[in-house]
Amino acid sequence: MPTPDFVLALREKIGHAPLWLSGVTAVVVRGDEILLVRRADTGEWTPVTGIIDPGEEPAVAAEREVLEEANIAARCESLAWVRVLPPIRYPNGDESQYLDLIFRCSYVAGEPFPIDGENTAAAWFPLDAMPDMSDDMADRIRVALLGDVATRFER
Repeated sequence: MPTPDFVLALREKIGHAPLWLSGVTAVVVRGDEILLVRRADTGEWTPVTGIIDPGEEPAVAAEREVLEEANIAARCESLAWVRVLPPIRYPNGDESQYLDLIFRCSYVAGEPFPIDGENTAAAWFPLDAMPDMSDDMADRIRVALLGDVATRFER
């Protein structure tokens, strides 16, 4: 589902006004490969991203998004980066800004396949042969791959 129901309900009340949301980026690693999805809206290759549902633990949200978007079971290993993304204005006029929590995740099971319509492809890529992507997404991957910090996750 591209836009969560709770966001649609908020939009009914606030229209296009700026909305502060919490999001996750899941950098899923399997050996020397990385899971990437090709976004249906832009055609760009990215790690899995998504919005945290109200009351949902961020690590659980990252794992859920990977399963929903790419058919891959993954487990969060560490929280690599916490940052605020620049404000976004969508083509329909909606404005949002995200607190993005970037997780390094390990592969558990599954074959990549785009499930929920947000992506047109899901695939493993060698870390040294990833497709072209934005500097922002490449930075998220780079920081997650540093893997030098352990984080406790509530479940």
